[in-house]
Amino acid sequence: MASLRLLRPVAAFAFAAFSMPAFAAPVAATANYIVSLGGINIAEMEVNLKDDGKRYSIDASAKVAGLGSIVASGTASVQSAGSSSGANLISQKFDILTRANGEDFSVKVAYAGKNVESFVVTPPILDNVDRVPIERSQLSGVNDFLAAFVFKGGALDKSLCSKKSRVFTGVERFDIALSYARDDVATSQRTGYQGPVVLCNVHYTPVSGHFTTSEVTKYLANSDRILVWYAPVFQTGYFVPYRVLLTTTMGDLSMVLTGMKG
Repeated sequence: MASLRLLRPVAAFAFAAFSMPAFAAPVAATANYIVSLGGINIAEMEVNLKDDGKRYSIDASAKVAGLGSIVASGTASVQSAGSSSGANLISQKFDILTRANGEDFSVKVAYAGKNVESFVVTPPILDNVDRVPIERSQLSGVNDFLAAFVFKGGALDKSLCSKKSRVFTGVERFDIALSYARDDVATSQRTGYQGPVVLCNVHYTPVSGHFTTSEVTKYLANSDRILVWYAPVFQTGYFVPYRVLLTTTMGDLSMVLTGMKG
């Protein structure tokens, strides 16, 4: 369904947006979110991050909830793991599993030195004339959906938004560019954080693996309103999205932080 297809990139932005500085003490953090479409709650999400100073793991899960469960049912889980000893997280494995209407869909990607070693999609996606072929030359210098959005740094400032990433999900290859919009303040008492945030604009550029006839891909590529607000996680030096917002033809698709612990 269109609403669920639109949810995938936003969920992915949310899953991937933890940020951490380089420090030796082990860190663990959990963030919870509510996803809504047109003001109606449709899904719940949880993201768990662990890091021992050398290796990280991020486990994210989502399930259809609220009024969304009236028209659809399903769950999704995403795992990323790899090296955290450098300036950025570098993925070594990326797994996706979705379950909906009694059917499973899975992706497993292995990376080595920011290059794709292997990937398996089950069941395979059938290629046709509308799908842009993935070239081997496009699978170098890439990261996964989660690790590409994890930023190390000790300050909540515009530098969080100065990022460009080459992303490969096992299904699609695309580029993401973030740019600084403004400093802001989160004030709602109904959310999991109140305080300063930084707002970033997000621009999506499809490269390969997508279908040229996909209205969702076209919409995302042409959208000038994909927004992510980042907030600090206590005093840990991590940064997590406070809110993600994407305007769609069916209303605003929004993900809002409802709680965090660490």
